[in-house]
Amino acid sequence: MSAQQPTDDDFEKQPSVAPVDQLLSAQKDSNGDLPSPVSAQVPRPKLKVSATAIIPVWIVLSSAVILYNNHLYSTLNFRYPVFLVTWHLTFAAIGTRVLQRTTHLLDGAKDIHITKDMFVRSILPIGLLFSASLILSNTAYLYLSVAYIQMLKAFTPVAILIISWTFRIQEPNKKLAVIVLMISAGVALASHGELHFNLIGFITQAAAVAFEASRLVMIQILLHGLKMDPLVSLHYYAPVCALINSLVLPFTEGFAPFYELARIGPLILISNACVAFLLNVAAVFLVGAGSGLVLTLAGVFKDILLITGSVLLFGAQITPLQVFGYSVALGGLILFKTSGGK
Repeated sequence: MSAQQPTDDDFEKQPSVAPVDQLLSAQKDSNGDLPSPVSAQVPRPKLKVSATAIIPVWIVLSSAVILYNNHLYSTLNFRYPVFLVTWHLTFAAIGTRVLQRTTHLLDGAKDIHITKDMFVRSILPIGLLFSASLILSNTAYLYLSVAYIQMLKAFTPVAILIISWTFRIQEPNKKLAVIVLMISAGVALASHGELHFNLIGFITQAAAVAFEASRLVMIQILLHGLKMDPLVSLHYYAPVCALINSLVLPFTEGFAPFYELARIGPLILISNACVAFLLNVAAVFLVGAGSGLVLTLAGVFKDILLITGSVLLFGAQITPLQVFGYSVALGGLILFKTSGGK
């Protein structure tokens, strides 16, 4: 497996990206704390695991990350999302380097050569979008319920399509327009039915979706020749994003989270970061586990479990209008996947 390094001409031409459904396949972990920053052309892991084995593990880990983070924010009142994301990324940066030296999970990194020019023109801007997406998506949990946030995340494919159409990466057509309308209407109904709507939280999550969609599109444009699985991508992006977040931290949360560390305790912080990191390890095997539709249905099932868990564990209230609206949005997402994003 050899990674073709983009040249200056490649950047100037800005070739067409893969279909948008591949963008979403690259974002299999869009609801987790650490979305997998992978490119569309992802190598299959050498050690294959069957879909029936890895999908339940991925569902459990992805749900656990979100519920654990929300437990920190709501139950333990540790309301410092910037610090938590920075800690997760620092842990991931160390973890990927340990795995690189002790396992074969990051062998793909040997074929990728990051030059200074590539770092400045590709890795850094994508890392900035990655950091913004993570910080904003975690901050939204301070204002909105887990259930409602999962409903808003259904708008991600629409954001990707709009960006792709705006920059003429993909041409619009009637079928995609209907799907966009269907998902948008479903999310709008879910929002209208939200009993505890918070404008700041809504804007924060909407911005997170926009940054995440932009990140995925930029990966296709800038890193189209590279082959990165989720763990290799995290190996390169985690240190960059951790540094970016550490520069933001003094201006957002200051020293306040550090004063709370004694109350929270190291066990909770380390276990929380471990769950997030294991989710990315699981994502490596998820890449080759099944078809895009199977993984989409697994994601839908996971979201339903998360919404149910939010109601049972945190007392979130959902209305019949929200259930109907979210069902419409999920129907649009499944229709989008079955159409191949075209």
